Amino acid sequence: MTMTVRDFRATDAEAVAAAWRSAFPFLVTTPRTVVWKSERAPVEQHYRLLVAEADGRVVGSSEMGVFHDSEEPGLAFANTTVVAGARGRGAGSALVTAAEEYLSGLGTAKIFAWTLDEPSSVTFAERRGYRRGRCSRVQRLDLTTAALPPLSADGLPGGLPGGLPAGVELRTAADFADDPRPLYEADVECTADEPGDVDVAAPPYAEWLTLNWEHPALDHELTSVAVVNGTVAAYSVAHTDGRGRYWSGMTGTRRAFRGRGLAKLTKNDSLHRARSAGCREAFTGNDGDNGPMLAVNKWFGYEPAATEWRYVRELSA
Repeated sequence: MTMTVRDFRATDAEAVAAAWRSAFPFLVTTPRTVVWKSERAPVEQHYRLLVAEADGRVVGSSEMGVFHDSEEPGLAFANTTVVAGARGRGAGSALVTAAEEYLSGLGTAKIFAWTLDEPSSVTFAERRGYRRGRCSRVQRLDLTTAALPPLSADGLPGGLPGGLPAGVELRTAADFADDPRPLYEADVECTADEPGDVDVAAPPYAEWLTLNWEHPALDHELTSVAVVNGTVAAYSVAHTDGRGRYWSGMTGTRRAFRGRGLAKLTKNDSLHRARSAGCREAFTGNDGDNGPMLAVNKWFGYEPAATEWRYVRELSA
């Protein structure tokens, strides 16, 4: 078998998307999102996408770059995937080696990589000197059978029988098409409180528009927003792939509005919209220490689907 590692070309998009779905079937991945990431990444991120080609066929990929918005310099990421039928033949090792060489040349001190909690993946990472860090819990909800709470909000914390909580209005992201800044301000505040292993600064508004608002998987009609007396208070982001899969990009409530059940309210509305739009499976991922959102998803009936570990390797000077 002839193995080649080279830079991604747009014609590889379908094969790379298939590789990503093979390794992480719960993610919303399409050829369009693959191309978009390679074209729209911030220059400061030094994003690069490599593919492994075996006998003329793309069998894996590795995406890498630096955390340009991190408060700590020298941090980078490299996430490698290989299609199931091609594993154990050297593609993963070739990709990781190339990624480490590239990032080392940028002055990287630490590389972070997501790894599924399965023996082969864990063994591969640890043999290369990566150590285990935080975990992410991926959960699944079957939208064809899920008993979602009624849209009237009956039974939701803070709800009023037969209607929404007082002063609360439900909208969609599409309603903010002319001015998404209120969603940006809410997202910046909520994201800052998310647990994680890399502290990052809030993105400038223009960058947020590019990386979030204009993301090709973002479904503005299915993304629900709770507005309290004219202020965006909570939201639940929906990503879809046109194949019946829905991913919760982020569900958050601004600090001043927490404890009122608004996260459940927006997520419930979004899930109802997703089911009406033909989505069959809903997935979400939460940091293992994010107890409040893990509890919310359990309340909805989500069940464990996978566990991912964030592995980190410190590069020699």
